Amino acid sequence: MKVLVTGAAGFIGASLCGRLLARGDEVLGYDNLNDYYDPRLKQARLARLLPQPGFRFALAALEDRDALQRAFAAFAPQRVVNLAAQAGVRYSLENPQAYIDSNIVGFLNVLEACRHAGTEHLVYASSSSVYGANRKLPFAVEDSVDHPVSLYAASKKANELMAHTYSHLFGLPTTGLRFFTVYGPWGRPDMALFLFTRKILAGEPIEVFNHGRHSRDFTYIDDIVEGVIRTLDRVPGPDPAYDPMAPTPASSSAPYRLYNIGNHRRIELLRYIEVIEDCLGRKAERRLLPLQPGDVPDTCADVHALQRDTGYAPATPIEVGVRRFVDWYREFYLSERPVRVAGRCPSAPAFAPVSQLGEHP
Repeated sequence: MKVLVTGAAGFIGASLCGRLLARGDEVLGYDNLNDYYDPRLKQARLARLLPQPGFRFALAALEDRDALQRAFAAFAPQRVVNLAAQAGVRYSLENPQAYIDSNIVGFLNVLEACRHAGTEHLVYASSSSVYGANRKLPFAVEDSVDHPVSLYAASKKANELMAHTYSHLFGLPTTGLRFFTVYGPWGRPDMALFLFTRKILAGEPIEVFNHGRHSRDFTYIDDIVEGVIRTLDRVPGPDPAYDPMAPTPASSSAPYRLYNIGNHRRIELLRYIEVIEDCLGRKAERRLLPLQPGDVPDTCADVHALQRDTGYAPATPIEVGVRRFVDWYREFYLSERPVRVAGRCPSAPAFAPVSQLGEHP
């Protein structure tokens, strides 16, 4: 297939592009390489994709409607995976406008582009953060999600509502995936695993919020990507069991689905830190702090619907996943001949103008 992946230089996006290329799909990666975290890591991920046959790249933002429309017109994707977004719960307290620009305006541009291009299926990233103040565990897609506790969460809930509107009005098949705490090699520097690893190795104290007593459904990157691909390959239709007298957020009389995608296991943060310490062979100095505004105490995904419909089966325990991350971190940042680069990746050619995306590199 021809698949357009937004956020292609991101953690999940780069891994997804690699898997799609490996199975023979043609991929257009779309990313603005912003500086929310070190763009050199994004460029290094991208440098692994650029030499591969079937991969093309567009350097542009979702908010740039004209650039996005040109990319669709030139590449003519059959299916789209929208992973680009302004990420981060805590950052949404500091810069809320970024979330409206990217996650609301940008997502509307994606929906419009898909609608007019006749896209077969749009898969888009939602988030476990939409469960907000909910306390019933595990979180199920049938649960109400009307009490977000961060603007990031509110923007992701808005995406789900916007997608349903386009599925209903225009027959655009859409599937939303509520990601639960993704980790692994090439992960984001603002996530706990990366921060803890860097600080423990540097002999610096780590900040442990909620005194380490909150829990997360940590999900390994390979399991996540497998679930995304299984979902992408399954185009939704109207749910024949949908009852408008007893509606559920998970499906609709329109071609629309919502799924949790996680590990279906709760891991307390203190246990997570112990695994990191074991893999590093060092103990952390812990600075215990209260729960931060916008954070939630616990998350756990009910993934039965995704398992039922796609055969999704997460299988990576944190002991294995954290070890793989630590091995990658040491190689990427600490080896004598590091994989990372300073500045732009030397193997990356100048990025193609969007107008040239119809041409093979």
